[in-house]
Amino acid sequence: MREIHVDQIIDAVAQMVQEANYDLGRDVENAIRSALSTEESQTGKDVLNQLLQNYDIARTERVPICQDTGFAVFIVELGQDVHIVGGNLNDAINEGVRRGYRDGYLRKSIVGHPLERKNTGDNTPAVIHVEIVDGDQIKIHMAAKGGGSENMSFVKMMKPSDGVEGVKEFIIDCVRQAGPNPCPPIVVGVGIGGTFEKAAYLAKKSLFREVGKRSHLEDIARLEEELLEKINKLGIGPQGLGGRTTALDVHIEIYPAHIASLPVAVNINCHASRHKEVVL
Repeated sequence: MREIHVDQIIDAVAQMVQEANYDLGRDVENAIRSALSTEESQTGKDVLNQLLQNYDIARTERVPICQDTGFAVFIVELGQDVHIVGGNLNDAINEGVRRGYRDGYLRKSIVGHPLERKNTGDNTPAVIHVEIVDGDQIKIHMAAKGGGSENMSFVKMMKPSDGVEGVKEFIIDCVRQAGPNPCPPIVVGVGIGGTFEKAAYLAKKSLFREVGKRSHLEDIARLEEELLEKINKLGIGPQGLGGRTTALDVHIEIYPAHIASLPVAVNINCHASRHKEVVL
């Protein structure tokens, strides 16, 4: 049994939350550079170039990409042969978030009671999902999820008879309804199957995947490509100002479903698709 002290987790998380907000992944940046070659709208091109300049400034000057530094969301792959010592996993992650947002001068966006709306002052608590896996390592995936794009989330309990065509129509309509609100170009996360809450988790989890990386399932990979093409024909464009670059990618995760159910969830990410990972 391998032991990992909570201090290692705290330090790693504190670093991750800052890096996520300062240094956008090359996957997103490369996707935007690629979009410049196909974008026909001059306004759209101008916006994409401004986004690239913003990313470079954030990375160079160590300042946030966006003033909304997000809800800290984690997916932890916890090896079953790991023993955490010195404390517990959830407390360690929250302490890392607390320190990282404080030391990185990142905006604190979390209210402790959703109705009373009093800010917790340190961007905690985080949202933490834990998956038990083989091995003696801990892989921590982190995303800084902005409120504007998170608000453009949808879940629908569809009928199995709606089929794949109904699913496609629902996803495209979600993007149409979202319009400029989630700060396009967006990444569209989709969860299909499971139960009400499982579909939503799958949609969120899909956003942790690198932009441009297709599903390992051939039929789902084709569906991702088809939806991306159709979404980019909506004309919403960069920042909603028109153009063909409405989405940088569509990611779909699936799970077995009940014979009577076809849950579908859509979780949209803004152009600042901030995600980092570390292995301990």
